[in-house]
Amino acid sequence: MTNQIGPQIPKLAIDAAKAYRDAGYGLWLVGGWVRDALLGNLHADLDFATDALPEESEKVLARWARSKARTTGRQFGTLAVQKDGHAIEVTTFRREVYREDSRNPEVEFASDLKTDLSRRDFTVNAMAIELPDVEVVDPFGGLSDLAARRIATPLGPDISFNDDPLRMLRALRFVSTLQFELADDVRDAIAQMHERLSIISKERIRDEFSKLILGIRPAAALDIATATGLADEFIPELPALQLEQDPVHRHKDVFRHTLAVLDNAITAETDGPDLALRLSALFHDVGKPKTKQVTPKGVSFHHHEVVGAEMTEARLKELRYPARLIEEVRLLVYLHLRFHTYRLGWTDKAVRRYVRDAGGLYMKLNMLVRADCTTQNPAKALRLSRRMDELEERVAQLRQKEDLERIRPALDGLEVMDLLGVPPGPVVGEAIDFLLTIRMDEGVIETEEAKERLLAWHETKRK
Repeated sequence: MTNQIGPQIPKLAIDAAKAYRDAGYGLWLVGGWVRDALLGNLHADLDFATDALPEESEKVLARWARSKARTTGRQFGTLAVQKDGHAIEVTTFRREVYREDSRNPEVEFASDLKTDLSRRDFTVNAMAIELPDVEVVDPFGGLSDLAARRIATPLGPDISFNDDPLRMLRALRFVSTLQFELADDVRDAIAQMHERLSIISKERIRDEFSKLILGIRPAAALDIATATGLADEFIPELPALQLEQDPVHRHKDVFRHTLAVLDNAITAETDGPDLALRLSALFHDVGKPKTKQVTPKGVSFHHHEVVGAEMTEARLKELRYPARLIEEVRLLVYLHLRFHTYRLGWTDKAVRRYVRDAGGLYMKLNMLVRADCTTQNPAKALRLSRRMDELEERVAQLRQKEDLERIRPALDGLEVMDLLGVPPGPVVGEAIDFLLTIRMDEGVIETEEAKERLLAWHETKRK
């Protein structure tokens, strides 16, 4: 294993270790860099552990890097510096623990490498490379777990998750991003301890959740999160879908349908992982439990897209997502059924309204609509695909004639007030709506015609 990883160690890391050795301290490459290097993925960012206390480490780094280290993480024993295109962090041996009612870890410095590695989240992250001799240190079987693509913990998972409950969500992130599986005791511990996630800040949960969603197979990770109860702690809308039978997608409940839509959306991506698209796929049906109705004709979920958009906005705000992303996902959820309301063909009027309502999310909305088709009926799937093809062709044709992204009434507010001789007020707004309706229904009209029709409309309003 040393022979395998030795040539991959950057010379800069060897040089740093020699600087620490000359000062009487040791230096080890640790964490994700070691794991990923063993998997064949190299990163410019380097994480080190050392037995030097922060104030001593700061002096060594300053001499070696010839620049002052950033000390923003000093209370946690971490110093950072940039050198030769590498982002470098050096952390004093430590252990960190979450107290029962604390959202932030308490850090204690340790005196040996094994103790430092034992406090890490998983065995595959609890390996180190001793420098400058390039010796792999693996006290907890990380190499074996890496080969088996298995998530296990250095100490018992109850100890690990009690120290930092966010590790339960991080374990599922690795299911998504690295396509690993959970060791049985890890899965069992999550099922028993998931309520402890409540002490973790919303921001930290959001960051792990986003990494999970942007992984290779988030549906598999979310399936485990739901089965173990962990999803109840940060996205309870998802497990709630297990209770709802979808009359349209009869072959699966809404929960299974949702995971299938998420997989479909990932397959449809063309420019890399898209957080807004994936979140909208995950949330698109969350309004169904609240809108479920049983009628003689079966189960229905009328206006679930409206309720779902509100629920989506509330959940993403709770997780502290940026306002712009929240609005994008909310709108996609709200509009995801709009395509199906046009069953009689795509008139110019229908095309304009669809594109205008979607705005800059037009292509993303179409991707979501296509992903939402999880039927096992090939003929039905083909019909939907052809209808979407027809829409996109009609949009392309109409774009050659007019600017669909900038549909505006023929006159602005000032021109309306000047023409009608009215002050600012409700009449101006009604006039703008009247002109916008003409624009949506008929396309671009000449300014003079717009004025004539507005004057006629106003005259009728006055009578």
